[in-house]
Amino acid sequence: MIGTNDLEASSKFYDIVLSELDMIKSFIGERYVGYADNNNPEKINLYVTIPFNKELTTSGNGTMVALLAKSRDQVDRFHKVALQNGALNEGLPGPRPSDAIEYYSYIRDLNGNKICVYSTSET
Repeated sequence: MIGTNDLEASSKFYDIVLSELDMIKSFIGERYVGYADNNNPEKINLYVTIPFNKELTTSGNGTMVALLAKSRDQVDRFHKVALQNGALNEGLPGPRPSDAIEYYSYIRDLNGNKICVYSTSET
C-alpha cells in the first residue's frame, strides 16, 4: 500500500508506470485504487490510497515498496517512464551488488514514496 495526498494524480502516474510491469488498475474506490497483473485482475498486488486517518501522507524514512519485474528490460522501461512522468531518480537501473544476477532501479513517486523495481532474470 502506498499513500497519496492526490489520488487522481497518483492514479494517473501509476496507470502509466505500472503498465511497464504488465499491471493494470483493476479497482477504483472513493479513497483508493488497486493494481493487479493484467492476467489476473482479481488479485490486487498494490493499492494507492488516501490515508484512512485523513491526515497528510508522508513518505517513511527507510520505507520502500519493491515490485518484481519479469526482465531487466521491464526494470529499465519502468525507471525511464517513471522519470518522464515526474518521479525522482533514487538509483539508476543496474545489478546490485555488482556481481549479482539481481537487477534493480529506484525512484521516488509524486508523494516521495520510494519504489524499487527489480528482476532476478539474467536478461
